[in-house]
Amino acid sequence: MLSNLLIPAVLFFALGFFAQVIRSDLKFPPDLAKALSIYLLLGIGLHGGIELAKADFGAAVDAVVAALALGFLLPLLAYAILRWLGRIDPLNSSAIAAHYGSVSAGTFLTALAFLEVQNVAHETYPIIMLAIMESPAIIIGLLLAKFSRTGMEAQPNDVQGNGGGHSVMRELLRDAFTNGSVILLLGAIVVGVVATPPSLQKIMPFYDQIFMGVLSLFLLEMGMEAAKRIGEFRKVGMFLVGFGIIMPLIGAAIGLLVGHAILGFSVGGVTLVAVLAASASYIAVPPAMRLAIPEANPSFYLTLSLGVTFPFNVIFGIPLYYELAQWLAR
Repeated sequence: MLSNLLIPAVLFFALGFFAQVIRSDLKFPPDLAKALSIYLLLGIGLHGGIELAKADFGAAVDAVVAALALGFLLPLLAYAILRWLGRIDPLNSSAIAAHYGSVSAGTFLTALAFLEVQNVAHETYPIIMLAIMESPAIIIGLLLAKFSRTGMEAQPNDVQGNGGGHSVMRELLRDAFTNGSVILLLGAIVVGVVATPPSLQKIMPFYDQIFMGVLSLFLLEMGMEAAKRIGEFRKVGMFLVGFGIIMPLIGAAIGLLVGHAILGFSVGGVTLVAVLAASASYIAVPPAMRLAIPEANPSFYLTLSLGVTFPFNVIFGIPLYYELAQWLAR
């Protein structure tokens, strides 16, 4: 399973990190990172919309509701752990929490390959859940960040008590749903659903054939950014490393229960739901957080999601979640 880490995207992140550590003069043009972020968000959204268009919406409604619930619950749980157990500052907690409420397409694809090797069948609805779970976590992360910026975290009574609080809450929701990253992701999903297949075929090579190359460039830049502030990571590193292992296990436990008890999926389907709930995004959420919460430290959220949680899930997590799914089915 270690070979799953030896993929260009991960290695380019390591290259960017190494280049900064040795103080190379390698630099990115100022606006390139933003352009790469826009491309990645559009590509992920389009692929999710295409999967939604293929699905039976009547049969998929339970999976969609479950995905939304997980997408909203998991970042709130992660935020609570980070703030009140780890004492991490609100903006960094918001950015990290968004990653752990979202999903990792790389981890999901690794799980699909694992099930294929095991000759285990699975439902297709987790693929729809993969697309659905991106946006709720980003929205929650943005809301949590806005709460901290306006001082509402320290004054929770203002949110529920008077008209001014409700007005601020409406403004927060408006900002979250109109944020550029969310608009790009949700808008691309809608395009993928409503556009005709022949018209999509004309543009999808652009989002298929160079996607991993663009991702490699983005992660190269993010590796450089993470290394610039790695000293700050060391200050709270031990707690965050533990969080990067414990939070996937908590998420997987919730995902196993949802997949088995609520959705009634097979062993393969339950395993995939557990993987979705256990994974942390390193594709969709980092560019969103980079645009929306620039104060957050990339060495926290990207090193955690890509450097701790991703390898943990690939090497240990997926086989463990599969065994637990089998145990639940007995």
